[in-house]
Amino acid sequence: MSKLYIVATPIGNLEDITMRAVRVLKEVDLILAEDKRVSRKLLDHYAIKKNMLSWHQHSKIKDWHKIKEFLNEGKDIALVTDAGTPGVSDPGGKLIELILSEVPDTEIIPLPGPSSLTAIVSIAGVPMDKFLFLGYLPHKKGRQTLFETIKSSDIPVVFFESVHRILKALDQLSDCDKKLIIGRELTKKFETVYRGQAKDILEILSKDKEQQKGEFVVVVNNQ
Repeated sequence: MSKLYIVATPIGNLEDITMRAVRVLKEVDLILAEDKRVSRKLLDHYAIKKNMLSWHQHSKIKDWHKIKEFLNEGKDIALVTDAGTPGVSDPGGKLIELILSEVPDTEIIPLPGPSSLTAIVSIAGVPMDKFLFLGYLPHKKGRQTLFETIKSSDIPVVFFESVHRILKALDQLSDCDKKLIIGRELTKKFETVYRGQAKDILEILSKDKEQQKGEFVVVVNNQ
């Protein structure tokens, strides 16, 4: 029986990988990567030499057929994303859907590890036993309506935001007095955590373009 391992990889600091993940990446027959160039840096760091195929949001049916052929041959595969846990705001879920439909005998095994979602939740300092996770917010259609939902929620809301839209997101939240916890570049060299109301954090970021760089994960405390 073939195995598909869903392998969480570091979101920044390359030391944030489990011993089990390193072992599995060394043992599998093939690694599926969102971006082979990005994953190669991690593999080189741990002296892992494996064949890789691309699997990302633009993958075509011919790419799936190659993967399906490997599984039908009884080979084991590991799926990694550029950073974090596959299936969280990336196309990992689509691959699992295809496998469950067309190669159902494949054993699917999660290898838990880094995620900016769990990282920010762990340091939020507010009750997070129940929260709403929205992933990346839409660029245009439905965005304003979603922000109204965020502001009216009675439980904490967590979402991802890019460098291109973090100021806009803070501006859209600046008319409420909810407390925010924002992680920027978590686990990386310039890791920063901001705490306060949206208008205050917006003022800080607006004054310093260097602090606008990177990936952001936002917690809106609605309690």
